[in-house]
Amino acid sequence: MLVLTRRRGEAITIGPNIRVVVLDIKGGQIRLGIEAPSTVEIHRDEICVRIQEENQSAACTGVVPLAAFRRLLPTG
Repeated sequence: MLVLTRRRGEAITIGPNIRVVVLDIKGGQIRLGIEAPSTVEIHRDEICVRIQEENQSAACTGVVPLAAFRRLLPTG
């Protein structure tokens, strides 16, 4: 992990087009401003973990028997 020290109003740059600015520091919390392309997903860490868990759960769904699938198709 890279550890950087920044003050209010200072920023770090990630790659060519992501910028993170320290907006405010108050009561043990840091307020960040993030400038990134709209194609970059940005989540709080706890939300990212939940998304990953949901994706893993969805990927582990049971196998649908081929015969059940065939019954759904129109015959003709």
